[in-house]
Amino acid sequence: MDEITILQADVLRTLASPRRLEMLHVLARGPIEVRRLAEAVGASQPNVSQHLAVLRAAGIVEAERDGREVRYGLADPDVMVACGVMRSVLERRLNRLSAMASNGAASSASAFNKAASR
Repeated sequence: MDEITILQADVLRTLASPRRLEMLHVLARGPIEVRRLAEAVGASQPNVSQHLAVLRAAGIVEAERDGREVRYGLADPDVMVACGVMRSVLERRLNRLSAMASNGAASSASAFNKAASR
């Protein structure tokens, strides 16, 4: 197995957290301090700091000192492009499943109506 495949699997495992994805969407707007990021996602500052440490270790976010504050931002904005592509794939999948369920429900209702009219 090549190294890039292993790295990709590591990054995808890191992104498998809904909280981290939520944080990335906030970080996509620009660098932000931990306290403000915690407020934006409705989580505690220690919890957000732990998630940021994981994201930073994976190379997804970078920290930059701004006086006494540390601001976090995306290391590469294309990570949001990748997230957007996956979101589109999932939306299409949900739409297909919804259409299948609707078609199945319509078929079941039609069969029920035919049986009831006998």
